[in-house]
Amino acid sequence: MTKDSFEKLYGIVKQLRSPEGCPWDREQNPSTLRGDLLEECYECVEAIGEGDPAHVKEELGDVFLLVTMISYMFEQEGHFTVAQAIETVCQKLIRRHPHVFGDTTVKDSAEVLQNWAKIKVEIEGRKPKTSILDEVSRSLPPLERAYKLQKKAAKVGFDWDNTGEVFAKIHEELNETQEALREAEQQHKTQTDKASSDTQSATSSTPLPSSAALEGELGDLLFSVINLCRFLHIDPALALQRTNAKFTNRFSYVEKRAKESNTEMTHKNIAAMNEFWNEAKQEEKE
Repeated sequence: MTKDSFEKLYGIVKQLRSPEGCPWDREQNPSTLRGDLLEECYECVEAIGEGDPAHVKEELGDVFLLVTMISYMFEQEGHFTVAQAIETVCQKLIRRHPHVFGDTTVKDSAEVLQNWAKIKVEIEGRKPKTSILDEVSRSLPPLERAYKLQKKAAKVGFDWDNTGEVFAKIHEELNETQEALREAEQQHKTQTDKASSDTQSATSSTPLPSSAALEGELGDLLFSVINLCRFLHIDPALALQRTNAKFTNRFSYVEKRAKESNTEMTHKNIAAMNEFWNEAKQEEKE
């Protein structure tokens, strides 16, 4: 059944990419589909978080489609076949699970990970890492990479003792960010004061100039908040994804109520929009 379904999907992909297939699908290449692959993976993660099996099934199907499509593109170019890509991961799974497919015994998942690291170097010939942080891919989005970097460091004891220390670090970084902001504002004021009154009136409302110090402090603040998520065993990407969905739902409600009440969505009506926002929050509670 599974084999038949995959062969059907593979056949559909081949047809879509054929000269008689779909013009849009023929125009695509692995680079143009990178964003789609990331988007579908995130949508799949969201569906899993919703606990809706039907939605998960649909999103996993989309992921299967893109993985098969991209693999077939490389097959068309003569680099490797779809079957070879699948066989590669099959062999890797067997090789890295000698406690399942061989005679090795392990006592827990920590020992499994230790064996994986040895296999990568001793059997697969990968270059030994000079730092445990080298094991974290540089291609990850910054938020996910920060989270994984912190997890790696914590494994060797480089971690906080309690949540109080983590909160103290967040407050420290917040204060440093506020100080960097004050300095950036002062720099902006000094620059505008040097200009003529006409120039000043034209530029006084412009955004603050780019500040490497402010950017650095904001990065430190975000990093410390991600650290709190990790310390509390909460994936920051999933937490942020949940908040994004919550914000989207509440803002959509604000838009709907503004339209119903003929309220123009501008800052002068911020009081009314805040009232609609609070209505949305109350509906969520109920």
